[in-house]
Amino acid sequence: MNRFVTASKQRETIENCKEGKVDVLIGTHRLLGKDIKLKDLGLLIIDEEQRFGVEHKEKIKELKASVDVLSLSATPIPRTLQMSLVGIRQLSQLETPPDNRVSVQTYVVEKNSALIKEVIERELSRDGQVFYLHNNVEEIYHTARTIQELVPYAKVAVAHGQMGKEEIEDVMMNFTSGEANVLVCTTIIETGIDIPNANTILVEHAQNFGLSQLYQIKGRVGRSNRLAYAYLMVPNKKQLSEIASKRLQAIKDFAQLGSGYKIAMRDLTIRGAGDMLGPEQSGFIDTVGIDMYIEMLEEAINEKKGIIKPERKEMVKANVQVDSYIPEVFAPDDFDKISMYQTIDRIESQEELRAYEEQILDEFGQLPKTVKVLFEKKRLEILINSEDVEKYRELKGQIEITFSKMFSAHVDGVKLFEILTSISKDITLRYTDQKIIVKLPQTNDGLKMAIEVLMRSKEAKKNEN
Repeated sequence: MNRFVTASKQRETIENCKEGKVDVLIGTHRLLGKDIKLKDLGLLIIDEEQRFGVEHKEKIKELKASVDVLSLSATPIPRTLQMSLVGIRQLSQLETPPDNRVSVQTYVVEKNSALIKEVIERELSRDGQVFYLHNNVEEIYHTARTIQELVPYAKVAVAHGQMGKEEIEDVMMNFTSGEANVLVCTTIIETGIDIPNANTILVEHAQNFGLSQLYQIKGRVGRSNRLAYAYLMVPNKKQLSEIASKRLQAIKDFAQLGSGYKIAMRDLTIRGAGDMLGPEQSGFIDTVGIDMYIEMLEEAINEKKGIIKPERKEMVKANVQVDSYIPEVFAPDDFDKISMYQTIDRIESQEELRAYEEQILDEFGQLPKTVKVLFEKKRLEILINSEDVEKYRELKGQIEITFSKMFSAHVDGVKLFEILTSISKDITLRYTDQKIIVKLPQTNDGLKMAIEVLMRSKEAKKNEN
């Protein structure tokens, strides 16, 4: 069901839907019409969910209260993403790209004729095709003539949403078959276009597009094993608004394949989450910030569900004088860095830490020394926050670990002494106020030694059975 289907065919389909003769109904926004009645609707699948408004989606859900909804999107809108983050909706991700795909090379440039000419000629020289997006129907034919003058041997075609069905089909067939090699178009090509030979796209007035829309537009190229290029053209970089600059920078930052989720997260921070129950799908929460807002919302939802979140014990931080950070060469993207720092900070067990370290190793490759130290520092923090340890501190040239009274009362002192001596002969221990105090030298390997002392000291616990 769409605007190109004849009225008589639409009436026939509508009658069949009412009688339950149609199993699967596929359509555009036309499905939202008041005359569409389905006898037994069980599943609603919304493709390209970011193109639908809240009112559209809620209207479809009203058709049946118990309808299951599956929303598909490369870049979820802020409100939908927020709902998944707080547990209202479930979220699944497809992270593996098709075989032999390479990332689209993305550039933000000021518009100039020499660049346009060079870019188009370079793509045509390798027998490729070009999309030129000019989202103004009134000026689109003038733009097409300008490109024809810049590159006289180019075969230029035009496509926009105000053309008739047959005309659009003819243009797209010509472009797909290679009879045209430069398509000047509007955002009509944003979705549903798959032309592997088109591997360069130029976007005029890129500052006027939303983040998700730019990501979708960029996705029209790079659909084969050829290197693809996207040029986001702006009139003057200095005159861009702060939000437009952030959007364009985000598209450049997240150029790798499968970045839709990260783009959506950045969009969430730029635009805000919108209303949970109201019509706004975006909107910034200036007073508390997005992270705090989502945390508060999650607590409120859990409270309504009767789920009481146990209070998280504040972890004692290890004041260790070491270089522990994520370098630029390892994770160039700020979003990835912040995500890593936040995840490491939230981890509360050795098992979680080991699993996350393996995940980072798998995603980013060999860990630099400073990142390894970051994980070691967190490993130490988890150990000193156990009930066996009362205090950890670094003195001048020494590290001092004070074990708790409970641990000290249930440990085999001789065995503990043997274990510590096997680690280093420079380690000393004494028994004061019913607590065992261990001192070890502050060397270059002091952090690793402290971790080994804390981990292996558990071996000296008496077996009470």
